[in-house]
Amino acid sequence: MNKLVIITGASSGIGAATAQAFAAAAHPLLLLARRLEPMEALKLPSTLCRAVDVLDAESFQRAIDEAEAQFGPAEYLVNNAGVMMNAPALESNPTQWDSMIDINIKGVLTGIRLALSGMVKRGSGTIVNIGSIAGVKTFSNHAVYCGTKFAVHAISEAIREEVSSKNVRLITIAPGMVETDLVNHTTHDASRDGWWDYAKQIGGALKPTDIAEAIVWSCKLPQSVCVREMVICPTRQEP
Repeated sequence: MNKLVIITGASSGIGAATAQAFAAAAHPLLLLARRLEPMEALKLPSTLCRAVDVLDAESFQRAIDEAEAQFGPAEYLVNNAGVMMNAPALESNPTQWDSMIDINIKGVLTGIRLALSGMVKRGSGTIVNIGSIAGVKTFSNHAVYCGTKFAVHAISEAIREEVSSKNVRLITIAPGMVETDLVNHTTHDASRDGWWDYAKQIGGALKPTDIAEAIVWSCKLPQSVCVREMVICPTRQEP
C-alpha cells in the first residue's frame, strides 16, 4: 500500500483537489478541516476525515495517531489550511490580522511539529507547505497576508536546512491566482472585487487541480530529489 498522506484545509479548493489527486494515486488519506461534511462528501477510498482546527494541537495529534494506527506512518503532510482577508492597511481589521497570523503561520508550525519528529526518526518524509506568490513579492492591500506567506517561505527553508541530512524534504508550493473560496474570506469589497475583475481580464485564475497536480508530482519524485520552492501562476498574470 502507498503511504499515508495528511492534508489540512481539505474541505474545499486546493486541499480537496489534492486529496482527490492522491486518492487517484492509491494513497490512504487523513483529511483535516473545520468542516467535516464536505470532506466526507468526497467519498474517497481509504480515507479518514476529522473535524480539526489546525491550532488545536491535541486534536491534530489524536487524528494523526488514529490514522497512523489504521494506515501506517505518515509519509506526506500537505499544510494547506489558510485564510486571506485583504484591505488597505488603514482600513484593515486587527481581528482579521490575528486570524491570518494564527492559521497561516501558527497552523503551519503546528503541522510541521507534529509530523516532523516521526519523519526524522524514520529517515524519510515530505512536508509540503502551501505558500503563495504573496510570499515571494508584495501586493498592495495584502500587507498582513503577504507577511504571513513570507513567513511560511522562510520557515520552510530554515527547517529544510535543519532536516535535509535526515532525508526529509520540505517543499513550498507558491500559487498565484487560483479560483477558490480563499479570496471570498475578504470582507473589503473593493479588494475582493478587484481580485475577481483582474482574474477575468487575464482569462481566468488557475484551477485547484492545477496546484494539486504540482503537489503530487513534487512528492512523487525520488526522495533524493527536493523541489524546494515552486511558484505557479496563470501565464497571463502579470504581477
